Amino acid sequence: MKKYNWQLKNWPHFEYDLSSLQEDMYHFGINAGLANGAVSQLSKNLQYDAYIDLMVSEAINTSEIEGEHLNRQDIRSSIRNHLGLSNPSERVGDVRAEGIAALMVSTRNNFHELLTADLLFQWHTLVMHGNDNLTGKTFEIGQWRTETMEVVSGPIGYEKTHFVAPPPERVAQEMMQFITWFNQYHPMHHHKKSLPGPVRAAISHIWFESIHPFSDGNGRIGRALCEIILAQDLQSPVLFSLSTEIEKNRKDYYEALGQASRTLNITDWISWFVKQVNYAQINGQAIVNHVLLKASFWEFHKKTVMNKRQEKAVRKLFDAGVEGFEGGLSAKKYISMTKCSKATATRDLTDLRNKHVLLERNAGRSTKYDLNLKL
Repeated sequence: MKKYNWQLKNWPHFEYDLSSLQEDMYHFGINAGLANGAVSQLSKNLQYDAYIDLMVSEAINTSEIEGEHLNRQDIRSSIRNHLGLSNPSERVGDVRAEGIAALMVSTRNNFHELLTADLLFQWHTLVMHGNDNLTGKTFEIGQWRTETMEVVSGPIGYEKTHFVAPPPERVAQEMMQFITWFNQYHPMHHHKKSLPGPVRAAISHIWFESIHPFSDGNGRIGRALCEIILAQDLQSPVLFSLSTEIEKNRKDYYEALGQASRTLNITDWISWFVKQVNYAQINGQAIVNHVLLKASFWEFHKKTVMNKRQEKAVRKLFDAGVEGFEGGLSAKKYISMTKCSKATATRDLTDLRNKHVLLERNAGRSTKYDLNLKL
């Protein structure tokens, strides 16, 4: 049977050829410059909005990759609370949202710090916050795993093993070696060794996931480490969501990880990963543009009279992000978010349409509305 990468003789000395990545690395630098230039033109408040939208997308999608579905508004409220932008603090219904939001804020605020085991334990505690209460499972939280870790799928009796991680007695030593490597390439603390940020992130991810040091939450922490590496390379928080791009290609992501987990030659893995980073950068621009659209929208409608219900609904439409409000805004959804009667909802929505705040998607009993962004 073919061995896993950590069982191979030269582990963890990965081999790779970067000669075919010159164009991708060029585009990474160009895209980073364009994103920083666009954000630098925004006011402080709009910059906060852009970063919050990006953190929300990252939190939602890094959890979705692992099959965990979180409420977008809970994530947004948690991030705002952790950034001190809410007074009083906004209510959060799902405690898991608090943990992943805290991780997003921590990675963006502390990307310049050296990596330590204690920092990883803190992140693991955040990622696992509330999971034991909701799932009924008992997890080892804030420590290296002490049990064998296998990635298995399929019904009982017909299970398929995709990956077996190093035995638990090796985890502490494996992680010490990983952390040492991670910090050796820290661009703000060491100058003897260097790797392009996307390449370093790709190596970090396959290495960390191969060790699988925690009982759960490895994917989310592994992707957070990628974001930190990219931020270190750019010397500022990233202006895109890598997990959003990976979630779109989840099947390819797991397939690429699986192939890379059985070899030390990770050229193909690095090539795939770097392309996802570049795609993520392009889509990150859409989020920044969405923030600009939102600012333009409110400037255009600064004299438009809206009652509290209407304003709440419009803000929720914007909070849905670039992806938009699935299916459009219906009277039923309006009633749910504003707690009003059907007659009031119909009256409010018609008024917003007449004031050119909303566009009517289709008329009749199933009328839906979208924000009018044709300013």
